[in-house]
Amino acid sequence: CVFSTAAQQRSTGDECGPEDPHDEPKHPLSDCALEHKAIKLEEQVRDLTERYRKALADSENVRRRTQKFVEDAKLFGIQSFCRDLVEVADILEKTTESAAEEAEPTNPNPTLKKIYEGLSLIEAKLQSVFAKHGLQKMNPVGGRYDPYDHEIVCHVPAEGLQPGTIALVTQDGYKLHGRTIRHALVGVAVESQE
Repeated sequence: CVFSTAAQQRSTGDECGPEDPHDEPKHPLSDCALEHKAIKLEEQVRDLTERYRKALADSENVRRRTQKFVEDAKLFGIQSFCRDLVEVADILEKTTESAAEEAEPTNPNPTLKKIYEGLSLIEAKLQSVFAKHGLQKMNPVGGRYDPYDHEIVCHVPAEGLQPGTIALVTQDGYKLHGRTIRHALVGVAVESQE
């Protein structure tokens, strides 16, 4: 009976237990091989950890750049529209100036005065809408010439002005949230040569 249960245990697969002394080979090379394998696995873990950190940093950089692009698109998405609208503002400003000349106090026509007042209100409202959306008119007269903001159309003799100073503006420039969308056309003071 004792032999039959031992035979049954061997046939069911219980013989692989640690009680079996002849199933565990004790070789000095197996411990060394295990240590070598453990060292290799630790190196792989360090390498994979380093790769993971780099990939995480790269993905964070991509996320930040994408977020910046989205924010810039929100801010500057109306840039071409603003360029077109600035031209309308120029026409309105010139029309208002013409109406102001015609609606002098000596002119008895009250209609011209009302037209001038209406154009002035429209121009003021348009400038307030520009300011609300970050579009600002540059006022460079008396300032230094900056090639990023100004375009020179003429040179003016420096009478009482430092050379390189903007003496006159022939067309207003505009900035959208600090970015120049239209350069101001300016005349720059230069030393007169005699």
